[in-house]
Amino acid sequence: MKKKIMIILFSIVFLYSPSNNAQGIKNVELFDIQKDTVTQVVPSNTFFQKAAKDYLNGINGIFVKVKPIPNQGYMIKIPLEPSVQINNEWITELVDEVIIIFTKDETPYLMVFDDENNPHFFHFKGNTNKLVKTFILTH
Repeated sequence: MKKKIMIILFSIVFLYSPSNNAQGIKNVELFDIQKDTVTQVVPSNTFFQKAAKDYLNGINGIFVKVKPIPNQGYMIKIPLEPSVQINNEWITELVDEVIIIFTKDETPYLMVFDDENNPHFFHFKGNTNKLVKTFILTH
């Protein structure tokens, strides 16, 4: 039950955060899980769009864990403009945002929402070093 509440709250924070301005420009957000807040916001650009698409195309398995949202770590939400159609053995969905989850105990994994707003968690192949440096190392 606690997991469902955390996922719902997390979804609300990201879906209804003030990061989308009146012109419709979407931002990439760094969410600190322990602080339960967005700690950095940067405008989306081609680097983020390409990275998110590469991660989606690199999905290579389902992330199976009882508690997929950790108590500590970071999540980076990347909105996709335009949305990306994913068709693989684990998910067939039009994805409009990717959330990459970073913990100290796991390799990064990603979360996407289906059209009914159900979260799905996946392992992926891809290098996240430059993405991490864009945020965490600039604090």
